[in-house]
Amino acid sequence: MVVSIFRRVYNAPRPYEQMQIRPLIQKDTKGKSFPSRHVFSIFMIGMSFMPVFPVIAGVIFVAGVFLALIRVIGGVHYMHDVIAGAFLGILIGFLGFYVIF
Repeated sequence: MVVSIFRRVYNAPRPYEQMQIRPLIQKDTKGKSFPSRHVFSIFMIGMSFMPVFPVIAGVIFVAGVFLALIRVIGGVHYMHDVIAGAFLGILIGFLGFYVIF
């Protein structure tokens, strides 16, 4: 929820808005680009597997890198959007699964 609220308040434009290109991934949302929720989510899911199934977590992280690249190549996010999403997913996952619990 915090990521979604931040995105709404910050409201960063998407690449296809600023560069006036047609994204390869069908999307017509205005703003709310930073950070990427898709990338945040997959890295958070990976962090939830880490304590119990680290190998599966590794596979999910690799899939997360591919997802991030696809979102950038697809024209719906900038590189800093997906890096921030991954960083936040790992950070919040670490805090939630290793520090708080």
